[in-house]
Amino acid sequence: MSGLMDLDAHDQARLVRDREVSAEELVQASIDAIEAHDGEINAVVHKRYEQALAEARVVPLDAPFAGVPTLTKSMDPLAGAPHDLGSRYLAKQGRVAKADSPLVQRLRRAGFVILGTTAAPEFGVLSTTETAVHGITRNPWNLEHTSGGSSGGASAVVAAGMVAVASGGDGGGSIRMPAAFCQQVGLKPSLGLVPGKGSPADRWGHSVSAVVSRTVRDTAGAIEVMADRQHRSPRLPDFAHGDLRDAVGRDPGSLRIGVVASAPEHAPQVEAEIRDAVVATGELLQSLGHTVEESHPAALFDPDVLPTFFDALSVTVGLTLENLVAETGVRPEPGDLDVVTQLWLDRSAEMTGIDLIRALTWQEDYRQEMARWWEEYDLLLSPVFASVVPRLSWPWTEPDGVQRSVDVLTFTAPFNTTGQPAISVPAGTTGTGLPIGIQLAAAYGREDLLLSVAGQLEEARPWESVAPAYR
Repeated sequence: MSGLMDLDAHDQARLVRDREVSAEELVQASIDAIEAHDGEINAVVHKRYEQALAEARVVPLDAPFAGVPTLTKSMDPLAGAPHDLGSRYLAKQGRVAKADSPLVQRLRRAGFVILGTTAAPEFGVLSTTETAVHGITRNPWNLEHTSGGSSGGASAVVAAGMVAVASGGDGGGSIRMPAAFCQQVGLKPSLGLVPGKGSPADRWGHSVSAVVSRTVRDTAGAIEVMADRQHRSPRLPDFAHGDLRDAVGRDPGSLRIGVVASAPEHAPQVEAEIRDAVVATGELLQSLGHTVEESHPAALFDPDVLPTFFDALSVTVGLTLENLVAETGVRPEPGDLDVVTQLWLDRSAEMTGIDLIRALTWQEDYRQEMARWWEEYDLLLSPVFASVVPRLSWPWTEPDGVQRSVDVLTFTAPFNTTGQPAISVPAGTTGTGLPIGIQLAAAYGREDLLLSVAGQLEEARPWESVAPAYR
């Protein structure tokens, strides 16, 4: 059983369907891996082993991911699990999820067996996973470095081989950055493909549910079973490009791909090893038959995009807190909230209704401006993050670090504002052995192109066999 957790989710499910391994044995292998590795990594905040083993015994063998163990992000309600949103304020009250979220329900229907929940920063507003209530989550590639955020617990458990796929969310890069930091595939789907709760607290549509995995086919398969095409919002276009699983391995033809490997002066500058990885990926795509040239939407680097992103989302953080106060009847005491959360809340308190309308109107204009570039190009190749994987506690170890925790979203947050899909895939390692990821972004609804090209990159330079020490 020792090699089971080195397999991707598709191969794990195949073994269960073929009765070569029972779902219970597969789940036990995952439990053993968690117990072996999480003591130092600190990525799992709630464990439900007995329930998971019982669920494995009755999992339907015809489900696409029959018996495959997984962990869900602690921001997403899992019935009976603590639901403190990474906050000491809620943990002090012993807040527990009363029911599974619709996303968790879809994962269960697909055959996944949920072993527990993974760490996330408070309210999911930070690019590293460190909280007063759950401590520091470390990167399995190097324990002195972050696994990212806000889906840092998810990226850590997959990198360490505890599970093959873990769910998370992306409201500004929270899937793509952890994937880049831990050598994984992280697709942020188009707004509406994987529906959320549909409330303003879902951050005006910026936040979408997703997964991190080690293979393109696992990401495609998991997003497909998480999708809800039947009940999509009537305000959004149809997703007309078919089952995402069919896109992996399909020849996308010769695409026109723009590439940008540097940032404007007002943004964090792209480090040499990251820039070299983007350029090398562009050369590889060219060798695969695509037309690759330096180009990007001018709007990508509009100096107002991140301040406006921050303004709009700050209001939803404030709304989230007010909803929690109404639910619990308790307001946070001094010291209950982390410093970055307080930054977002302070801006929320400063915002007026007019400020919010201006921000949302600006973002709508921005979506239209960005979309024009994709009338001529199929994909945009760029960094995910401007620097190599940061060390632990990086926001607070730099001047103006709290503000910098927003400024680093240069290449990721614009696609949360526009609702377009974007994917992070591995692109080698640094001289010190840390993972590097690159990002591909497509027009709205064109996940199929992203997955086809990501599959080409995976085949041309396989990454799954290169693993950290903790796997």
